[in-house]
Amino acid sequence: MKNHALEYHSRFPKGKTKVVPTKPTENSYDLSLAYSPGVAYPCLEIEKQPDLVYEYTNRGNLVGIITNGTAILGLGNIGASAGKPVMEGKAVLFKKFAGIDVFDIEINETDPEKFITIVKALEPTFGGINLEDIRAPECFHIEKTLDESMKIPVFHDDQHGTAIISTAALLNSLELTGKKAENLKVVINGAGAAAISIAEMLTHIGVKHESIFMLDSRGVINHKRTNLHESKLPFIRNTEAETLEDIFPGTDLFIGVSVANVVTEAMVKTMAEKPIMFALANPDPEIPYPDAKRARPDLIMATGRSDYPNQVNNVLGFPFIFRGALDVRAKVVNMEMKLAAAYALSELTKIPVPVEVCQAYNEIEIRFGENYIIPKPLDERVLYHVAPAVAEAAVKTGVNQVAYPGREAYVKFLESIMAQQKEPISALEIVTD
Repeated sequence: MKNHALEYHSRFPKGKTKVVPTKPTENSYDLSLAYSPGVAYPCLEIEKQPDLVYEYTNRGNLVGIITNGTAILGLGNIGASAGKPVMEGKAVLFKKFAGIDVFDIEINETDPEKFITIVKALEPTFGGINLEDIRAPECFHIEKTLDESMKIPVFHDDQHGTAIISTAALLNSLELTGKKAENLKVVINGAGAAAISIAEMLTHIGVKHESIFMLDSRGVINHKRTNLHESKLPFIRNTEAETLEDIFPGTDLFIGVSVANVVTEAMVKTMAEKPIMFALANPDPEIPYPDAKRARPDLIMATGRSDYPNQVNNVLGFPFIFRGALDVRAKVVNMEMKLAAAYALSELTKIPVPVEVCQAYNEIEIRFGENYIIPKPLDERVLYHVAPAVAEAAVKTGVNQVAYPGREAYVKFLESIMAQQKEPISALEIVTD
């Protein structure tokens, strides 16, 4: 696969994205409208009324994917330039799944305050900012500061994307097991950006904060620990448990956002009745799917992998969250909007799956149950369920800056956007011709 991937990225035109004009440029008059002298007219209108930038430019459909390269995938701090292929890949997903245009911006700056200053200065360009692959704990301060100081939505997908999809999966898992959120014992292995955001979202669907036990690379965050970063302080628990094995017995829900192979079959056997496990380390989960299911056949399990049931994939979230936020010109992506996305995903899972989605996954039938607790990433219906839910939540909480046309009219608008999408030559053709 390595050679195919390198060839895929290096074929002309290099990389995965390009900029194309959206208006005619066939003759001199077209060019006089696109640039001088015609371009002066929208400039002057925007000067008089700044919000007209959304009428005369692409700002309302443009997201900036911004990184400093300090936490690229599972590769770590490999630098801004080395992270560019990932940012281009994220741009492809925005465009394919939600028709959103993207500029990817890689910034050579690891100082959080300087990084914040740079990103803040880019505000006139974008309708929204997707922070990407920025290491913890700096990412918390960066997102919070930008969120409070900018008038466009700022969303750190590494924090909130996994949290939203996991929350949707849990809502359906609770329905299938008959468990109540307020009665769960939750163990989260990992204490970075995703883990802390997951824990916060879980409390908004009824999980008790004191029932969430979190572990970092040094073990259980308990009352004996010292020198903890402020982001971990709310998760200090008065327990003698120090290791993952110590804390595992009686766990209703295990969420792994850590590293591979830290959970054993013996540990899984100690979980509570009808246990739930989201082992999300990539590419290899905290315990292999077959091993976990062998240990506990009653287990509902999700991973980050596409070759097992219940893939927790952020592509189920960020394109549609931004679509809804952009279209009502939301100033933020607040908790209500995130929860709306999670509930929309949960509800979609219970609607019969179209034949074409089943065929895309080589399945005769896909039906709500322990092997289908969240929608499939290639299910085109996700856009029409999540984006309206997010837009409506923005309006309900008063963070929108333009009116919402109503669900029926909005879905028709979304359909018109997606009808304009054109598929490029397939990756398979590129690597096999």
